[in-house]
Amino acid sequence: MNTTPDGRPIPPAHADERAMLEAWLDFHRATLALKCSGLKDDQLRLAAAAPSSMTLLGLVQHLAEVERNWFQRVFAGQDLPPVFGESNLDGFVLLPDRTLDEVMAVWQAEVARGRELIADASLDDSGRLPEQEAHHVGDQGVSLRWIMVHMIEEYARHNGHADFIRERIDGVTGA
Repeated sequence: MNTTPDGRPIPPAHADERAMLEAWLDFHRATLALKCSGLKDDQLRLAAAAPSSMTLLGLVQHLAEVERNWFQRVFAGQDLPPVFGESNLDGFVLLPDRTLDEVMAVWQAEVARGRELIADASLDDSGRLPEQEAHHVGDQGVSLRWIMVHMIEEYARHNGHADFIRERIDGVTGA
């Protein structure tokens, strides 16, 4: 697989659907990690712009929660608590002593667990949404294909947020 100059995997120009979805999801995961690299703890905790409290560290925590939700809870049907506790359902709340290394390790573990759970699954296999979320989709069942496309858009949207936050921190743009 080819990589960008900053080391992110370049999705193939031609591949089957599964390989393409996995490659784009991995590209966006690598982009999030890149946005956080080389920063000090206080920089990772710097909010985007008032009134937003969104931070790069919070984004990584949030996406760990998103990974757990879609691959473990929805697709695999596992009953798991929130990654960072019941008082932090979406993952955005920061604790003063939680470091980037710790958060990245948790996020990477959630990514790895999701990969394990879908490794042998068909894109047509379905997971089950909680009733309160099913009305948004119009169905309680969602295919792995749907979940993977949703995950790509989730990362892409939050990587856009990360772009703005990183630019505010040190002027780094792109990627």
